[in-house]
Amino acid sequence: MFMFRQASRLLGRPTCPSRIRALCTEVPAANPNADSAFIESWKKVIPIMDPPKTPSTYTEPRPPTPSSLPSKLTVNFVLPYSSELSGKEVDMVMVPATTGQMGVLPGHVATIAELKPGVLSVHEGSDVTKYFVSSGFAFIHANSVADIVAVEAVPIDQIDAILVQKGLAEFTQKLSSATTDLEKAEAQIGVDVHSALNSALTG
Repeated sequence: MFMFRQASRLLGRPTCPSRIRALCTEVPAANPNADSAFIESWKKVIPIMDPPKTPSTYTEPRPPTPSSLPSKLTVNFVLPYSSELSGKEVDMVMVPATTGQMGVLPGHVATIAELKPGVLSVHEGSDVTKYFVSSGFAFIHANSVADIVAVEAVPIDQIDAILVQKGLAEFTQKLSSATTDLEKAEAQIGVDVHSALNSALTG
């Protein structure tokens, strides 16, 4: 324990602005040599132990922002068990954000949006492909790339309208007869999801 406390004291010692070190929070910009300097400092203090990984070890450089507006939006749409779209160039996507339906065109400002149960539509010319998504996130990058991650998704044309109506009726009944907070919460989620499914089919 003494060795770790000594390392923490030596590596985290504050420095004046004229002698900025790799671990100093006053570094104004990313330093490509920061990792190597940290490793060298670590080995001087604890030579018998491998240095820990730093965040930059796991990150890739941010993609450059195009100087001109691209004509297409590149979409990656993935699920935990499959990839629906990979590097697909489209004209626009509409995502069911928690703040409302959000249209994403090429050149859209960088945004992170949480998804709610609803319809995600992919527009490519006159063709529109629609999916029902349960939840997830949409990451819109400044270089006109959209990464959409959903927990569950299914093409609209594969949804059985009869089963949706049946499920909506069942969960509505459960909600009216629920007596505990847990039962009410579970029933309300079922009502919300089946209502969104029903709206996707009828809309």
